Amino acid sequence: MMRLPPFRFRAPRTVDDAVAWLAESPAETMLLAGGTDLIPNMKRRQQTPRTLVALRGIESLKTIRHGEDLTIGAGVTLTRIVRDERLRAACPGLWQAAAQVATPHLRNMGTLGGNLCLDTRCTYYDQSREWRRAIDFCMKKDGRTCWVATSSPRCLAVSSTDTAPMLLALGARVHLASVTGTRAVDVGDLYQNDGMRYLTRRSDEVLTDIVIPPQIGWRSAYWKLRRRGSFDFPVASVAVAVRADPDGRVAAARVALGAVASRPLLSPRASEMLIGHVLTDEAIAAAADAAYDIAKPMDNTDFELLWRKKMVKALVTAALRDVRGDDVRELRQRIARQTLA
Repeated sequence: MMRLPPFRFRAPRTVDDAVAWLAESPAETMLLAGGTDLIPNMKRRQQTPRTLVALRGIESLKTIRHGEDLTIGAGVTLTRIVRDERLRAACPGLWQAAAQVATPHLRNMGTLGGNLCLDTRCTYYDQSREWRRAIDFCMKKDGRTCWVATSSPRCLAVSSTDTAPMLLALGARVHLASVTGTRAVDVGDLYQNDGMRYLTRRSDEVLTDIVIPPQIGWRSAYWKLRRRGSFDFPVASVAVAVRADPDGRVAAARVALGAVASRPLLSPRASEMLIGHVLTDEAIAAAADAAYDIAKPMDNTDFELLWRKKMVKALVTAALRDVRGDDVRELRQRIARQTLA
């Protein structure tokens, strides 16, 4: 049985208390949201903070505000996002992303902020401490070598968050609070392509909310590839957001990829291939080819990496057909192994 290491537990009721406690020793303190990622990591000794600052008791982090912008508190659970019909109507892609995270039990605990800050994953990292010690520890924890690519100067663990690619495609931003104040960061700037230092959030900051700009005229969709139709992390994912003119021509578009690098990636070229065109099969195929070019999956998760790269085309095609309005229920069952009600 894997047991938790000893730690001090603190339960603030306000963001001010949370950032003050975090500032006391940020290098030895971690934030606990839903705990669905951090607690297993602590049991495997991947993360061993001396102090946990739990955010669940902070009510201000649990609000959803439907104004000109859609503002979602970082402590809002994924289940609540799935059950919010106004959010589903405004941002169907985000609803799809949240609905495909793990299982209902984990969505009941997991939060949007926690999913955005999800630790990167790798076959050589997500194992017990004894297993990792037996092969010699990897670069991400206690070792010096990335076992995915032994000559790599940086860790290649993969970003497996479902909601980040979708929020990237929606043009969202987040607010980060610390004792020195609050700053706004575009979701795209929250990440960097490094499996160990994948977040630009400072260790003394708390992610407080996510702000999505007005989605009038936009249509969005999220598709993921995984072995099972529930529970599993994505091994490739695609998020698209498209705004069309009255004549059906695409005026703006964003195509984002997940689980093919250490950060979610925007494909500017894929977006460019759509702008000015109606969403014909030919335009969709051109965007899928452009997205395929930037996908760089590594051999550090489920399925063969070249096949996962090829599946990016299929996922982009499916997502764009989804926003076009095609009936893709059978296709989603076949590719994503899931039916979204």
